[in-house]
Amino acid sequence: MRTIVTGVDENGKAVFVSDEPTKAIEVGALPGTKVWATWGTPDGKLVTGRGASDFTFSPVFPTAGGTRFMITSWAPMATEAGPEPTEEQMAALFAEAEEKLPGLLPQMEPDSGGFHTTETIDYAVLLDGELVLMLDDGEERTLTPGTCVVQRGTRHCWQNRTDKPAIIMYVLIGAERPV
Repeated sequence: MRTIVTGVDENGKAVFVSDEPTKAIEVGALPGTKVWATWGTPDGKLVTGRGASDFTFSPVFPTAGGTRFMITSWAPMATEAGPEPTEEQMAALFAEAEEKLPGLLPQMEPDSGGFHTTETIDYAVLLDGELVLMLDDGEERTLTPGTCVVQRGTRHCWQNRTDKPAIIMYVLIGAERPV
C-alpha cells in the first residue's frame, strides 16, 4: 500500500504533500487482520489542503464531521488464535489495540462475535475475497469483489467465512444519530 497526498502551497499551486508507503497495523486481539490507516481528518469542519497536514486516525471511528479512509484485510474466521488468553494477557491485548487503533475495541460488544454500532456513515467496497455482512435481525449478505455497501449507523458485524483473506476499503464519515 502507498498513499499520495496533495495540497496547496502558499501561492495557491497544487503540490504533492507526501508520497509514502502505508504501513499495515496489526494487533494481537485480531489475529491475521491488517488495517492500513490511509487518511483521516479531524472531527468538525472539513477544510481543503492548505497549511499543515490534518491527518488523524484517533479515534478510529470519527465523530461528526470527521472522516477516516482505511483498507482492511480481514483474516479468515478459521485463523488460529491459540489458547484462551489469561486476564493479564487480555489486558495487554486490549492496551496494544488501544495504542495502535484507538477506540476500535471499545465499540465492539462483548461476546457478540464482533457486532458493533458506530455514529458513522460508512462507504465500503470489497476489493478481494468474500465477506459476510450481518445485521442484528439475523439478515446477512455475502459480498464479492466490487460489492458496495452504504452502512448507515446500524448494528452490524463482518465475518470472513472463507479460508482466504478478504480485503475491503472503507470511508467512514462521522455523523449524528437523530433523537
